Amino acid sequence: MKKIAALVGIIAVAGFASVAQATDLDPRYQAYKPTSGVSGSLKSIGSDTLNNVMTLWAEDFRKVYPSVQIEIEGKGSSTAPPALIAGTSQFGPMSRPMKAAEADAFEAKFGYKPTAVRVAVDTLAVFVNKDNPLQCLSLTQLDAVFSKTLISGAPASIVTWGQLGLTGEFADKPISLFGRNSASGTYGYFKEVALSGGDYKDTVKEQPGSSAVVQGIAADKYAMGYSGIGYKTADVRPIAVAGRDGKCVEPTQATAYAGTYPITRFIYMYLNKNPSEALSPLQTEFLKFVLSRDGQADIAKDGYFPMPFIFAGEDLSLVGAN
Repeated sequence: MKKIAALVGIIAVAGFASVAQATDLDPRYQAYKPTSGVSGSLKSIGSDTLNNVMTLWAEDFRKVYPSVQIEIEGKGSSTAPPALIAGTSQFGPMSRPMKAAEADAFEAKFGYKPTAVRVAVDTLAVFVNKDNPLQCLSLTQLDAVFSKTLISGAPASIVTWGQLGLTGEFADKPISLFGRNSASGTYGYFKEVALSGGDYKDTVKEQPGSSAVVQGIAADKYAMGYSGIGYKTADVRPIAVAGRDGKCVEPTQATAYAGTYPITRFIYMYLNKNPSEALSPLQTEFLKFVLSRDGQADIAKDGYFPMPFIFAGEDLSLVGAN
């Protein structure tokens, strides 16, 4: 997380502050330009976080190339590496970086590392029910709420809303916890950053998708859970999170780009790119679309934050798609 925050923080220092304060796209993004000779089929297997965005991309890409077929399967980031290794998918969306063991297994099969393309920025949000008055939690408090190991130094586990300072009807109510299952990159990233690598409590109700997490919180006034900010609905509310400096920070585009929201991450698209060979025209054009004004508008439409333009250019060059 520190590496991501530092990289994103560079953007503001390098003169991207105006972009960080806006909700629209960097004006340097250009509209996607169709080309000829694009046909065939693509399959994407991986992150649930990107399910809705992948659907938007597929629909809009097929408006340009109606003969192209795109199949999407999103059951969790951990399903992406095996699918790429087996050759059953061309793209592996992941809401976390690939683990060393996953990358090593890929390299053992192909003789080179998998390629990662950054496609969006996400603030992994902590949600409460819309009727819950809680405004902010520190990372230490989050650890005490969700973890049984208390690695961040909390003196005791937090199990009621009263322990977080809420009064009245909330004071003695247990906190109902919702989270993702272990196949999820969101599960792993929250564990790494919010729990300092500790273990989740057994009382966390693990869900197969982020939508189910948010639905659970929406239906339970005394619930708390986490997911990518793109799954926000009118029935839940993201709260501010305080980092080690103690400052409460809202999960916004500005704080994500500045690296000040403490649970900020890139969202990736992994692929099998032989360094000595070009990608297929279909893969190349799909990536160009994703990192065009059209594709990044879909990111914003789904509630995530567009990839900073400087990084988009770097990654398109990396795969020979610029």
